[in-house]
Amino acid sequence: MAYHGPSYGLSRECQMKSQAKFDVIRAKQACDWVEAITGQNLDFGDSKEGMSDQLDFGNALKDGQAICHLLNQLAPGSIKKVNTMKAPFKQRENIELFLKSCEKYGLKSQDLFQVNDLFENKNLYMVVDCLYALGGLAQKKNYDGPAIGVKVAVENKRNFSQDKLLESQKIIGLQYGSNKGASQSGMTAYGSGRQIIPGEAQKILNPESHKIIGLQSGSNKGASQAGMTPYGAPRQIIPEDLVAADRHLKKDMNGEDISGEISAAQSL
Repeated sequence: MAYHGPSYGLSRECQMKSQAKFDVIRAKQACDWVEAITGQNLDFGDSKEGMSDQLDFGNALKDGQAICHLLNQLAPGSIKKVNTMKAPFKQRENIELFLKSCEKYGLKSQDLFQVNDLFENKNLYMVVDCLYALGGLAQKKNYDGPAIGVKVAVENKRNFSQDKLLESQKIIGLQYGSNKGASQSGMTAYGSGRQIIPGEAQKILNPESHKIIGLQSGSNKGASQAGMTPYGAPRQIIPEDLVAADRHLKKDMNGEDISGEISAAQSL
């Protein structure tokens, strides 16, 4: 195994993100799938409980032999010679052969991983994802053995004639919405009064009924503006009888002798 010193700063941050993406349960399922197809038990070292973390997963697949045998079971003859030597360059060669054979088998480049991701235990979650993608592709190719992952969909390409393509341009797609055939037929136009009574019934009604204000128009319960001050007129605070007496007094002062009355008032 390639050992390197601890990471710091940005490298440490990237390493922690990679470790957080590793799912132990998915990794165990991938290991069980490899063992079921190859018929060989993976070597997890001194661990008695099998794979417990990502280091056990990396150590079991690091030499590349198990994954090479796996691909030979899915596609016989893909890897002609699997290196069994413990030399690092031979182990790396096994991983490289596996990746190249996977690409020939039909895996996309984004589903593969780098050699150092497995050999140096850098991004082991990508190794797990690659095995799941390989299992889904095997199902697409009608492999009848143990399965893992989601089956890759088969392309269903449609070919339309030029006439059909031209006709499709006349159709309004559902992404534009639909009114389900609704129209404004029979609706009252904007700004016009609402016709509650149908037109035919309107002609039969007695014209006298048109003079009656319906209760829906509201009611003032017989109230009127009698006795109310007209708009713009001054408000009469003094009562009418006092106003009349004042007018009578002014009349006497203008034309009649009221000196006696004034003297009597002053004496009081």
